[in-house]
Amino acid sequence: MPCRVGKKVKLASVDELLGVPSVEGTVDLDVMTIYPFENHPFRVVDDEDMDELVDSIKENGVLTPVLVRPDDEGTYEMISGHRRLHAAKRAGLRKIPAIIKEMTNDDATIAMVDANMQREEILPSERAFSLKMKMDAMNHRGSRSDLTLSTKETKLHSAEAVGETVGLKRAQVHRYIRLVYLIPKLLDMVDAGRLAINVAQEISYLNNNYQQWIYEYIYENGMIKQEQLMALRQYREDDSLTQEQLIDILIESRATPQVRKHITFSERKLNKYFPAYYSQTEIEKIMTELLEQWKKSQKGGDQ
Repeated sequence: MPCRVGKKVKLASVDELLGVPSVEGTVDLDVMTIYPFENHPFRVVDDEDMDELVDSIKENGVLTPVLVRPDDEGTYEMISGHRRLHAAKRAGLRKIPAIIKEMTNDDATIAMVDANMQREEILPSERAFSLKMKMDAMNHRGSRSDLTLSTKETKLHSAEAVGETVGLKRAQVHRYIRLVYLIPKLLDMVDAGRLAINVAQEISYLNNNYQQWIYEYIYENGMIKQEQLMALRQYREDDSLTQEQLIDILIESRATPQVRKHITFSERKLNKYFPAYYSQTEIEKIMTELLEQWKKSQKGGDQ
């Protein structure tokens, strides 16, 4: 990434930007001169909300300026406004209103996280990586400014400070941050609501091989409870388990036997797909074949 320079640009403060944005001190920047924040944790997707933003920009332009910081090559790193920039490009705009502000790496990280945390919908993975980025930045900044605190105390203070800015308690901040240590397949399950955060936190302390085996167990058997993972705590620093041994521990530690879901189809629903003269045996055979095809396609997608 290009190095930073010491240009003195007297423009709006970060606090003003994160409150009620001001158009004073804005400049129109070429959209091609702005690049994303390094390791930006918030996804920019072309969904229905993005389509609405594009339509709004086509009609009214970009009403809120983006926040960027300059480098020594005449380009700019985006701090706040990744979605607006993407929408502006889709709308065909060549320039976008921006506020340019010099910031250190730590200050830029904190400003980026704070601005994006105001979004209405944030995935657990986005919250996890952004909270970790902010806490790391605060720890780094704190290690320079408060030499009286130990490393552990600095982390505790920064976790509390991070939590205060987003309405979370210190323990909740740490719980979210643990998600960054999950393998991608399990993190996707958390985002999809198929894996509870407290359960994911327990899994995050295990090595990647164990996590992969747990993912396969969940895929084959359905949800997993936190109680089942308690027996694995002693193996957080131990990689001696085989997959068979780990699965046996999960099965033996289940509090109650797993009950499979009972699914029924009304005759009216079945008649939408099968002729009336099909027997029950023929219908079951076709449905089983279709489910086998679906199962194979799901396994293929997870490889």
